[in-house]
Amino acid sequence: MENEINISKWLPTSAKEIKQLGWKELDVILFTGDAYIDHPSFGAAVIGRILEAECLRVAIIPQPNWKDDLRDFRKLGKPNLFFAVTAGNMDSMVNHYTAGKRKRSNDAYTPGGRPGCRPDYATIVYSNILKTLFPDVPIVIGGIEASLRRVTHYDYWSDKLMPSILIDSKADMLFYGMGEKSISEFVRLVKKGVPVSKITTIPQTSFLVDTSQDYATKKDWDEKELASHEECIADRKKYARNFMYIEEESNKLYAKKIVQTAGNKKVVINPPWPTLSERETDYMYDLPYTRLPHIRYQNKAPIPAYEMIRHSINIHRGCFGGCAFCTISVHQGKFIASRSEKSILKEVEQITGMPDFRGYISDLGGPSANMYKMKGINEEICKKCKSLSCIFPSICKNMDINHDPIISLYKKVRENPKVKKAFIGSGIRYDMILEPTGNTEKDKTNKQYLREIIKHHVSGRLKVAPEHSSGEVLKLMRKPSFKLFKKLNEEFIKINKEENLNQQLIPYFISGHPGSKPEDMADLAIKTKNMNFRLEQVQDFTPTPMTFATAVYYSGYHPYTMEKIYTAKNRHEKEAQRQFFFWYKNEFRNSIKNELEKRGRGDLVKKLFN
Repeated sequence: MENEINISKWLPTSAKEIKQLGWKELDVILFTGDAYIDHPSFGAAVIGRILEAECLRVAIIPQPNWKDDLRDFRKLGKPNLFFAVTAGNMDSMVNHYTAGKRKRSNDAYTPGGRPGCRPDYATIVYSNILKTLFPDVPIVIGGIEASLRRVTHYDYWSDKLMPSILIDSKADMLFYGMGEKSISEFVRLVKKGVPVSKITTIPQTSFLVDTSQDYATKKDWDEKELASHEECIADRKKYARNFMYIEEESNKLYAKKIVQTAGNKKVVINPPWPTLSERETDYMYDLPYTRLPHIRYQNKAPIPAYEMIRHSINIHRGCFGGCAFCTISVHQGKFIASRSEKSILKEVEQITGMPDFRGYISDLGGPSANMYKMKGINEEICKKCKSLSCIFPSICKNMDINHDPIISLYKKVRENPKVKKAFIGSGIRYDMILEPTGNTEKDKTNKQYLREIIKHHVSGRLKVAPEHSSGEVLKLMRKPSFKLFKKLNEEFIKINKEENLNQQLIPYFISGHPGSKPEDMADLAIKTKNMNFRLEQVQDFTPTPMTFATAVYYSGYHPYTMEKIYTAKNRHEKEAQRQFFFWYKNEFRNSIKNELEKRGRGDLVKKLFN
């Protein structure tokens, strides 16, 4: 009996659990490449709970075996309404391979970190299996993999352009971005008996039609037609220019509908929904999550991704930073959707009641830690804006970057007697703290935020992401000047002394980013050496679908100016840059010297090794 009660807390994953719930049939079966963790940080759990709130009987099949007789795909039979498919919280190729295209030895979204529990291109593989087994049942796809492959995109691992994932997956509809609102609207129409092929006016969805086919659309949606998939393959400049249009529309408050032809099909991408209200955002996070892995994992090894976020809280969505190598703006959008203090503090209480809670919240943040409740001062200006970033190359005069709301939230969390400390693990945009706004009071509040973080919310190491030191590379990255990182370092040291703390500042850097050359990496090594840093949080640039940097990497051109941009591509070029992170290790010394002397930059050798 106890076992039955425990199982009923989660969405079912097997025929036995469905029987225990007393269900005779299912409305939706959701397949995911991740283990099933019933937590708002995991997309499959969120969509499952949204469908449940629509009074549907939903089952989740995590990490189905695609190599055997496909029993995992057959075991629950046909749903009444549709199958839903996601690769999981990561693109399956990013999950599987390093920047050097080597197979990873672990998968953080699987018990014990065991690799090999999902296929490459998981969305395509799962969807094709379901189409073969149940050709008459509609399939909808979503999640990061589907979202960022919704148009012609460069796939780094096959080194080629791939068409919209709708074509290769044979899915009937794609929900891009954060799909809760779209799938709720979709369910309401499907329950009314509307055929999926006729559902063509839901925002933030994408679907295929024949090039000659008429379909219903909204009259107030303007349309932008991209260069076709075939044109992109023939002309890299057209692919680059396509990205410019996609990125611009992704960053508008009111975007155009995008269409692209591929063969005899037309990919239609409807504009996104307006930014979620506070009430709508609260609704997503207040659903009855257990915040635990499903009971099926009870006697299995821990799931690393869950261990990282089990006591974390997401306070907002979206990011207006617009970094060139980041996918957030084309997935979640640049406009911030924040939760209410009440909803967040309610989740704090829920976490403090967990049996394994020891007083520490691991993260109180979002895509970027310090954008909570921030928005344009005059929203009429925002409605007309198509800027890719609200803080680069400088902070927009119309952007209210007041940190008062987040400082107030932090204080209220600290006042909870069960919370010993709430860490801020998300990245902090220090340009929004240190760049003068012209408003003395606002600048004072922003500086106060930095002190609050350092004094109360650092675990001993504050992680930030300057990413590079070269002005030209940082301009391509859409990141602030390295001088601002130096200023942050000075402030960090000063505040630590004043508060009698002994903490470290840990900077993140990227090698091999478009525009970066070995001389730039030598400059990075010299500057960080002079600041007494020995770098450890570093990575080689990985081209992922639908980022500005990936468009430059593949095409060789800046999508907006059509200027030619150098990018390290082969293994030797990439290693030649990455080695500069580790200039202090003897095994790299001679190689670095040879690389710089070959380029006639003996002056940099002296600066680095003197």
